[in-house]
Amino acid sequence: MDAVIFDLDGVLIDSEQVWDEVRQSFAAAHGGTWTDTATRDMQGMSTPEWGAYLVEAVGVRLEPEEASAGVIAEMEKAYAAHLPVIPGAVEAVRAVASRFPVAIASSAPAVLIRVFLDVTGLPVPVAVSSEECAAGKPSPDVYLLAASRLGVPAASCYAVEDSTNGLKAALAAEMTVLAVPNPHFPPAAEVLEQVRVLGSISELPDALA
Repeated sequence: MDAVIFDLDGVLIDSEQVWDEVRQSFAAAHGGTWTDTATRDMQGMSTPEWGAYLVEAVGVRLEPEEASAGVIAEMEKAYAAHLPVIPGAVEAVRAVASRFPVAIASSAPAVLIRVFLDVTGLPVPVAVSSEECAAGKPSPDVYLLAASRLGVPAASCYAVEDSTNGLKAALAAEMTVLAVPNPHFPPAAEVLEQVRVLGSISELPDALA
């Protein structure tokens, strides 16, 4: 294998609950009604996709671009107060980066990926947001773009994921997929059956040995 590509939310930062709380609060403040499926539906969506979803499915009374910009601004405030880095994540990435080229392929907007990298100082030369792609996860686009920017074939990459849509995206990119299941929003069992499952991100360096 030639490289390791990490998802961000749920793999390196415990942010899925933060996203959920911020979106729900924002939706309520702008005329929306949260649905039972909204949280899982939006996992993996690119910024334009979930901005449109908030308007069309949740009923937020703004334009999609206004909705996404408002949520991202609230996320920046939340991260400024506390960046919820998952225990062992920084050490795991450093250990892996000492042996492989590494990248991040995330549905998070580029500005939030940059906050994470600035705070942690991690040596990640390639960071791709699905904002840059035609479609978010479960489409493989963001993984394929990350592999391309690393200059390696997608099939020669490990991908590290936590969610159903993220796992589907990495599998569709024909990568070797390792799952660190999100405890708050567990991935679908039928998807986990197709990948190698780790108990925590701290297990990753040894899993790649």
